[in-house]
Amino acid sequence: MTEQTDFDITVAPEVRTTAGTVRGLWRAPRGGTGLASAAFLGIPFAEAPVGPLRFAAPVPHTAWEGVRDALEMAPTPQRQTLSEITLIPEPSIEGESTLNLNVFTPAPAAAASAGLPVMVYIHGGGYTAGSPASPWYDGAAFNRDGVVTVSISYRLGFDGFGCIDDAPDNRGVLDWLLALEWVQQNIAAFGGDPARVTIAGQSAGGGAVLTLLGMEAAQHLFSGVYCISGAVGDVERPRAQQLARRLAELAGVPATREGFASLSEERILELQQKAQEPADGPGNPLDMLGRMIAEGLALGPMIDGALIQRPTLESFSRGVGADKPLVLGATDDEFSMALDEAKGKLRFIPKSFMLGKAGLGKVKRKAYFAANPDVAKRDTAGAVGRYMTDAMFRTAVLKVTEARESGAATGTSAASAPTWVYRFSWPSPVFKYAMHCLDVPFFFDCLDSVRIDALAGANPPQALADELHAEAVAFVSTGVAPWPKYTENARATRVFDLPSSVIADGYGGVRPLLAQPARETVSA
Repeated sequence: MTEQTDFDITVAPEVRTTAGTVRGLWRAPRGGTGLASAAFLGIPFAEAPVGPLRFAAPVPHTAWEGVRDALEMAPTPQRQTLSEITLIPEPSIEGESTLNLNVFTPAPAAAASAGLPVMVYIHGGGYTAGSPASPWYDGAAFNRDGVVTVSISYRLGFDGFGCIDDAPDNRGVLDWLLALEWVQQNIAAFGGDPARVTIAGQSAGGGAVLTLLGMEAAQHLFSGVYCISGAVGDVERPRAQQLARRLAELAGVPATREGFASLSEERILELQQKAQEPADGPGNPLDMLGRMIAEGLALGPMIDGALIQRPTLESFSRGVGADKPLVLGATDDEFSMALDEAKGKLRFIPKSFMLGKAGLGKVKRKAYFAANPDVAKRDTAGAVGRYMTDAMFRTAVLKVTEARESGAATGTSAASAPTWVYRFSWPSPVFKYAMHCLDVPFFFDCLDSVRIDALAGANPPQALADELHAEAVAFVSTGVAPWPKYTENARATRVFDLPSSVIADGYGGVRPLLAQPARETVSA
């Protein structure tokens, strides 16, 4: 750890990047003890994606003269704040230059040779929402523990992931890559080691880091992966093309780059959700629920045959990313609260019928209840919510680990890195579940931040944050998680709860969902 006596914290820190010098600001240490850290906010890594650069591949930002202030969060690709959906405060900031990143470091400029481990964090939001400007993503606690932290933005929704025949595919993914290239070129000047970069993300950000782990073109940009509540987000090209045609039809423009560019981002945001609905309307909510579980998101990283050459799980099974250590896991009840408001209406509907409409056939349902007696005892809303969690998130943990095991077998043992699996099981006293997003402030050790009480109650356990955060720091710093690795023969699972523990096969309850075909004839 670099000694703080190397610098004068009354002077604003300045760092020279490849594009020019940026001026940051010092902040007090998290919790009032330890070393201060510096924040450099809103550093542009690409030109504004507007005008001729809209729907284009990102272009590195041009150099500037003098010193550029990096003192406040920059414009965000998110145009409407949707924290009511993501449960994380993620503000929207107006402006055109939306491709930016934030660097939090205990060792700027004067300690450029510090060689500290680096974590690059990708926010979630279903690839259509979210913002790196959340106060929860402040890297102060990681800085306190010797980790340089970077949070990045990327184009969202149709602008970032829509399939347009005469425009580059996967523009949002290209944004991730360019931001990571920026880190490789510049992070040493902020005290970080470009050879020790861990990519981390939650929800869609967790899906993003899995996508990157399975991409040949991204392997040189990071050394480890920490996936929080991630699901593989692969979108097939025909489905992406269908959505683009439908959006163009709704907007009354040609399905071309020029046609879409004639629409404002706000107009596209308004239409992109409607474009995902069947042409005859949104349909039965139960059918929509089953379709979402079976098909996943319609906007996200697309299998384009070039950048994303094949489905991510297939890439893992071929050994892509096998040399990168991976931590992944989920909360116990990611979406179990999704139907809470409908509890009153659903109490008269048998859970077996609802689960059947959601895609869980009779044979598989019987095995699922046998493996999860707590779910069998829940009311209809709670049972369907847990099934959504298991089908969309917790099965993803097993699919990734199994594909990684297969990929490791294709190479030499020396070339394969371990996988570690966890569960976050502490239930929110507000929602009564260990729900989606609940673990994020524990990961960042920011229980004193804004709006924590709305998700985790008035007195969330600091001891649990100390534990989870410290183990994340250990992985980012060493590439080794401090609990037994997960293998097919030894399925060790770290359970974060009060008290925490390590158990065998912590995801065994969702195996019945993988043992049968994904959908059967419904029989209540």
